[in-house]
Amino acid sequence: MANIDLREAILEIRKMKANMNPEADFMTIYAAERDMTETEATRRKEIDQAQSDLRALAKLLDAARTSSTRPKSKPTPQQHAAHISSLEDTKLSLGKAINDAESQLAYKEAELVQLKEEAKRLEESDPATEHANELDGTVLRLAIFKGIGFEPVADEKGRITKMLIRAASGDLHCVKFDDSKSNHEFADMLWELVMS
Repeated sequence: MANIDLREAILEIRKMKANMNPEADFMTIYAAERDMTETEATRRKEIDQAQSDLRALAKLLDAARTSSTRPKSKPTPQQHAAHISSLEDTKLSLGKAINDAESQLAYKEAELVQLKEEAKRLEESDPATEHANELDGTVLRLAIFKGIGFEPVADEKGRITKMLIRAASGDLHCVKFDDSKSNHEFADMLWELVMS
């Protein structure tokens, strides 16, 4: 270490003393310490506020995480989709059932109108007169003959020219009326054929 001359050191200190103002330096140091204390207090306050905000945000995050988690009582997305699909199937089947019921109702209403018209016609009709008209002797006899197996065939003038005979065996015969036999012989022949 180099030797420093004491006189030189004193001289240097005196030179420096001219530049030094202890009161101003003290005030500068005091102001700096005061500013640092205030700055530290402000920072501590900001840190405390930030930590408080962070705790509040953490609580909000936990609440959001809890609310975004599907509760066990709620169905899964797949169960929900299956339930929606089931409801749509039920809706379609109910729509079809309603459509079928409406069609059935329209059919029944039409049938009801028809039955009312028939009832009105029956109320306005006279069954005794109609029955008497239907019991015309000729028509009745022809119906009986046809039931036995005789079916007369008439020409354009309304004369019976031949007779179709349905035999008991199921055979079908045709007899033409001409002058070759008498009415009695034709009658016997017809009865024989119908009984065969």
